[in-house]
Amino acid sequence: MSSLGLSAACRALAWLLRRSPVVLPIPGASSVAHLEENVALAAVRLSEEEFATLAVVVGS
Repeated sequence: MSSLGLSAACRALAWLLRRSPVVLPIPGASSVAHLEENVALAAVRLSEEEFATLAVVVGS
């Protein structure tokens, strides 16, 4: 699944998941829909370009 159409928060979580196999973000979920969206992030695959762009934005 591509990151196309994801919110900024979801892109950030996808970036964290890809950045390190030992980092485990724990996002909050105020509704079942948020929980389902967070679980679906496990299938998101950032392209090299998306990952690099987000790394520049984050500053790492």
